[in-house]
Amino acid sequence: MFRIDRKLTTGDLDKALRQDVTEGLTFRPKQLPPKWFYDTHGSALFEDITQLPEYYPTRAERTILERHADEIAEVADAKTLVELGSGSGIKTRLLLAAMRRHGRLSRFVPVDVSGDFLAESAARLAEDHPDVEVHAVVCDFEKHLDLLPTGENDQPLLMAVLGSTIGNQDPRQRAVFLREIRTNLHVGDGLLLGVDLVKDPVRLVAAYDDAQGITAAFNRNVLSVINRELDADFDTMAFDHLAIWNTDEEWIEMRLRARENVHVHVGALDLEVDFTAGEEIRTEISAKFRREGLADELETAGFAPGPWWTDPDGDFALTLATAVHAPSELRYG
Repeated sequence: MFRIDRKLTTGDLDKALRQDVTEGLTFRPKQLPPKWFYDTHGSALFEDITQLPEYYPTRAERTILERHADEIAEVADAKTLVELGSGSGIKTRLLLAAMRRHGRLSRFVPVDVSGDFLAESAARLAEDHPDVEVHAVVCDFEKHLDLLPTGENDQPLLMAVLGSTIGNQDPRQRAVFLREIRTNLHVGDGLLLGVDLVKDPVRLVAAYDDAQGITAAFNRNVLSVINRELDADFDTMAFDHLAIWNTDEEWIEMRLRARENVHVHVGALDLEVDFTAGEEIRTEISAKFRREGLADELETAGFAPGPWWTDPDGDFALTLATAVHAPSELRYG
């Protein structure tokens, strides 16, 4: 059975985009949230990125699932799988298959902000798994976790956040997000996190600045979205793509840098934006993790850190945490 709930209407998305663009382009320094990369074209570009030789995270995470999905399914012992930021669902198939082999899975809830892309991938999964209820939800999972069908206390659930999606948040945002996840789970429910690990900065930068320029096109796509949705006149090719390793924060920053002085009119917002030559917009951070630091964050959010699986090269990790108590007081004021 397949159904899809759209918690985000076109009006909701338009309002959120307007707010993010207004705040982000008038902020100093300028910044835009990465969720606006993922229209249909951006989602397809990201799938292309996952196939690039430089971009190891998807392959590494898939390798972990190929080797350990059955063990994960056995430890989690869940009847419902909720995946936040499900995308195409390619890696999810490995986890779904293992959970079905374990004999407990009855429902899959894929969640994403890109409605058309989610509908297509979730419908294919429902076709391939007719014995599993597929209940897709279009929403901004950073804001709408309380709207998800997380089930009853006697129906054990596994929530998965794969692809190091959590790395797109800074520590303050992660603390709030993990706390919200915990609040919407029952004691004993599981959280499966995929995280990219700290490694040689040369490899990290290459993964976000590929030789073919696909990541550059993906980065500039956020400007194309603003042009289309908000009647803006960005010349997307007037901005260079940058990927920079921030040593202090241990994250990659993706930026767009103006090649020359640029003036942009955003018609729907009646907003005039000026860029000086060399001025940048930060469009994404991608934090890299260490096991000890992530364990501390999970414990503060009310989880007991559990098993930890990595690929043979130690590039990426999956960890399974269990909801055990209410979140501790946030450490960020």
